[in-house]
Amino acid sequence: MSTDVPSQTRDASAGGGPGGPRRGARKAGAESADRREVTQGRWAYTLLTPTLILLAVVIVYPIINAIVLSFQKDAGLDKATGFFVQGGFAGVDNYAHWILQQCGTENCPPGTLGSQFWSAMGTTFLFTVITVALETVLGFWMAIIMARAFKGRSLLRASVLVPWAIPTAVTAKLFFFMFAFDGIINTVFGTQILWTGSEWPARWAIIISDVWKTTPFMALLILAGLQLIPEQVYEAAKVDGAGAWKRFTLITLPLVKPALMVAILFRTLDALRMYDLPAIMTGGANNTTTLSILVVQQIRQGFNAASALSTITFLTIFLVAFIFVRFLGANAVESTNPRKK
Repeated sequence: MSTDVPSQTRDASAGGGPGGPRRGARKAGAESADRREVTQGRWAYTLLTPTLILLAVVIVYPIINAIVLSFQKDAGLDKATGFFVQGGFAGVDNYAHWILQQCGTENCPPGTLGSQFWSAMGTTFLFTVITVALETVLGFWMAIIMARAFKGRSLLRASVLVPWAIPTAVTAKLFFFMFAFDGIINTVFGTQILWTGSEWPARWAIIISDVWKTTPFMALLILAGLQLIPEQVYEAAKVDGAGAWKRFTLITLPLVKPALMVAILFRTLDALRMYDLPAIMTGGANNTTTLSILVVQQIRQGFNAASALSTITFLTIFLVAFIFVRFLGANAVESTNPRKK
């Protein structure tokens, strides 16, 4: 009787069953991949740690410090004793000073900084809504033109970015002279408008200046989104008989929406912090004071109250960003992993 063991039996005994060596190799390969992934993860954290520490020092610490200072009293004269005091814990008095417009136990008199909070808030959102709306429409139009293939397209794209490359302070001073009573605007249009001397002309002067400067930024971001749309999609739509308007509303807008919403988000957050243009062109006069201007003006009178106002401004901007990202789809970083159900 033969005592030879079948090769299949030997393979099974050596590898733990039929196909054992292959399963063992796959298992070893999976374990090796897991080890590599863990090693890469540790190496990534090692490389990111210095950057995270730097960001914590530059961003997180000032925010926390401003919040702490916002609950402290500003140094000044004590009305009861007439002596100079260093301050102390104020609770929510600084926040009530702005939100409730209270100066001590009374309402802030007209003309004081505390009485200008809601006016500055309204002016800030007015500038934001109008400028972002105009810049989105004009930027979309410019991006569609720059996305087409024609001779001199590179030169056009470079020239369009010139206003955005000019420093904001220079732009503000340029338009300050243009909107002067004897400036080029009144001269060309034959008007006699005191642009920076009354409320709505001053506001429109700032809006026009901001639109001129930052529309190229919107056009650049929207153009990046337009270039991601395959040309074959438009060709198929033309074959199906879709006109220009249908191609725009059914193809361009839906496909460019992610880039468009990110552009609107970035521009909105920037407009909510507007300072340079109104500060240089009008100095905040004629109801052109924004929250950023109010913060700078308050710093000269009391740093802790200014910290409270800057915290309110930060929370306002954060809330707007949260609404854009959570409800309007302005998510600049999309997750590549599908959500688990």
